[in-house]
Amino acid sequence: MRLLGNILWIILGGLVLAASWAIVGLILCVTIIGIPLGIQAFKMAGLTLTPFGKHVEYNGGAGSLLLNIIWIILVGWWLAIGYVAAGVANMITIIGIPFGIQSFKMAKLALMPFGATVIG
Repeated sequence: MRLLGNILWIILGGLVLAASWAIVGLILCVTIIGIPLGIQAFKMAGLTLTPFGKHVEYNGGAGSLLLNIIWIILVGWWLAIGYVAAGVANMITIIGIPFGIQSFKMAKLALMPFGATVIG
């Protein structure tokens, strides 16, 4: 079921979203200051490509909290709103419920990526 979910996810837009995140990560890694943000973009790209069968563990400290606050102020809030909107739209149909759940998982990671580890 995980494989089927990931294949459908990729076909229905996951590949484009993951490629977008990877491009953003590459652009951010050009500067030394942008490298931590670029690493988080690569984390989002990996989860966006194949979200089924993966989970996110949060175990950050004070440094992660500070970086997450900066991230939320700069980009995190609007990224999370986008994923929540996609999740709500997916939840309208029974077939879309698994995709909605994955969108909500990515919304949480988009809001607070620092200190998070994607397992799976």
